[in-house]
Amino acid sequence: MLAALTAGCGIRTTSVPVDAGGAPSRVPCSLPEAAPQDAGVPTRVYLVCASGLEPVSRTVRPEGGASGAEARVETAQALMDALRERPSERERQAGFTTYLDEPLKVAAGRSGDPEGSLRLSRQPEDLPPAALAQIVCTYGEWGAASVRGSVLLGGPGDYPVRRYVCDASVKARPESPLPTRAP
Repeated sequence: MLAALTAGCGIRTTSVPVDAGGAPSRVPCSLPEAAPQDAGVPTRVYLVCASGLEPVSRTVRPEGGASGAEARVETAQALMDALRERPSERERQAGFTTYLDEPLKVAAGRSGDPEGSLRLSRQPEDLPPAALAQIVCTYGEWGAASVRGSVLLGGPGDYPVRRYVCDASVKARPESPLPTRAP
């Protein structure tokens, strides 16, 4: 009997690290299309579900009335607010969550920042990796925040902005640190 208990599960140990991905999940990570319930601009934001990022339809309401760079910042802030919204009951039942739990403000880039840069009220690298991945993938699909397929983000400090890309690896493993590139 003792031999049976100590025999383990039959899987041999190995000295080679193996990354087999996230644990399997029975959560569907999909939602049926729902009719928009309020006025605003329909868009997609990325939420975390079953250890990956999945798009969810949301409605954003930019302040309105602004044009150019000011309108771009207003829309970026509306997207940020949509990412912070707690998932609806329907989204929670489908397994969705958000890692953005604190208010973040979005501002235009500073003088000397590359065109299209956005500055957050917190350093991007200080955010949880999954929260940053949600922001980068959401902004990456939104044409006004995407610069040649990437997102230029900085924080309130004197640090330069960095270029972030949302690719398949970021969507599959949002809790891994996002690679950055110089703008």
